Amino acid sequence: MKRLWIALAILGTILGLTLLHTRSLQTFTDGLTGRLEQAQALAREEDWAQAAELTRSALESWRAQDVRLHVLLRHADTDAIYAGFQEVLALLGSQEYGEYAAANARLVCQLELLSEAEQLTLKNIL
Repeated sequence: MKRLWIALAILGTILGLTLLHTRSLQTFTDGLTGRLEQAQALAREEDWAQAAELTRSALESWRAQDVRLHVLLRHADTDAIYAGFQEVLALLGSQEYGEYAAANARLVCQLELLSEAEQLTLKNIL
């Protein structure tokens, strides 16, 4: 009987840590997408410098979590998002709104899909 309680305690701990991870990741990616959407609004108003600054701050937040993200997530996903940041920053420099907006939308979508993939849902389990 003691083994059963130990096993349940371990499973409960794993479940709790999983839920903490998914909530933390969702909060983190929501913050990044919020900044990227603000940057796109600024670029639409042709405030390219402020848009670039917001995007750089989002990238710095991403880099600050780099080790944790590489340990807990698929490397291909994290690398694709990092490459997306680089593409968006390059397009901000060219000040071509159409191409920038498309690249920024892809990056926001990648961040949202990353968070969604980690959620504990029936779709992700099966």
